[in-house]
Amino acid sequence: MNDRFALNNNSTSFPRFNKDYKEGKATFKIGNAFYRPTTKQVRDLGILAAKIHQEKIGKLRVLDAMAGCGVRGLRYILEADAESVWVNEANRNLQSLLKGNLANSLQPSQYKITHTDANRIFFDCYNHSDFYDLIDVDCFGVPFPYLSTVLWGTKIGGLVYLTSTDGRSLTGNDRENSLRYYGAYSRSHPAAHEQGLRVIMGKFQQHAASLGRGMKPVFAYFTGETYRLMMRLIEKPQLTEDNYGWLGYCHHCRDYQVVSWRKLGKALCHNDGERLVMSGPMWLGKLHDRATVEEMIALAKTWTWTEAVSLLEVMKAEADLPPYFYSLQSIGHAGKLDLPKRDRLIDALQEQGYRTCQTHVNSQAIKTEANFTTCVEIAKGLNN
Repeated sequence: MNDRFALNNNSTSFPRFNKDYKEGKATFKIGNAFYRPTTKQVRDLGILAAKIHQEKIGKLRVLDAMAGCGVRGLRYILEADAESVWVNEANRNLQSLLKGNLANSLQPSQYKITHTDANRIFFDCYNHSDFYDLIDVDCFGVPFPYLSTVLWGTKIGGLVYLTSTDGRSLTGNDRENSLRYYGAYSRSHPAAHEQGLRVIMGKFQQHAASLGRGMKPVFAYFTGETYRLMMRLIEKPQLTEDNYGWLGYCHHCRDYQVVSWRKLGKALCHNDGERLVMSGPMWLGKLHDRATVEEMIALAKTWTWTEAVSLLEVMKAEADLPPYFYSLQSIGHAGKLDLPKRDRLIDALQEQGYRTCQTHVNSQAIKTEANFTTCVEIAKGLNN
């Protein structure tokens, strides 16, 4: 599970079994479970969104389907004010660890612990009409086995927080698995990690649509290693020809182009007529819900979570910009320039009337409404 690391007793850099860890308001031991302190921000985002949801609906029931040492379950209760959390961990060897961690901070009525397959739990939830306000699925590798089943346990209006560590399939390095797991053909290009988020979001939307439902993005986050996305299950299907389609990349001029299903047969670059390298289908709509992100920013400021505020401000700016970005390296290479200064280039593009910002996916890249050639020409002007 991606936000945890394996404890290695042969390394003095790892904590000992009996050491207390503290994250947020949670105190816990990791034993021989997995835990990665460096992805605390991933969990912080989940807590912020959960707390906002709790304030809106007046309660919060959480299912942590792959709990590890139980840190997320603890934090949902202690910080997001969940009334209860179902903590499931398939590895029965972690039973005593989980019991100890939860019992030390929570009342027995606030949690229950099981050790079974997550899919079985989702179907049991459906069979017993026991739906949850938030389900956290922190899986390792491909999330495909849970993209449809998790919806059976999610309440309408509820949140799903999903992990993928499947970078090879999503970025075009294993196209057969991309087709097998996501029904999409992923190609390699500079914005491939944003593509990864969008391929998962598109497949999620497709599963929801098959049930007559829709998924509304809350936020999508690439950590530099893994993909984490939170989406809200809603009654009305969201898939349309405008928000679910294809992304074309021209290796000749380095520009991108959104291509609809009806124009797949005529997918040529607008600039030079070259054939586009096509990836898709994928979600082409908003990457984040700006209104929710603004609420998360306000809450993070109240809690003085400064790192979260900085990240969320970037997410807010990039939320509805085109579904790709341009790397500074590509711009510099095309213009035969040194690496352009990101903030100067953003300011210059904005002065020309183009909506432009940085992207959380790559700190050395920009998202903009301008095409690639315009970015190169403006960068050249800054270099003179």
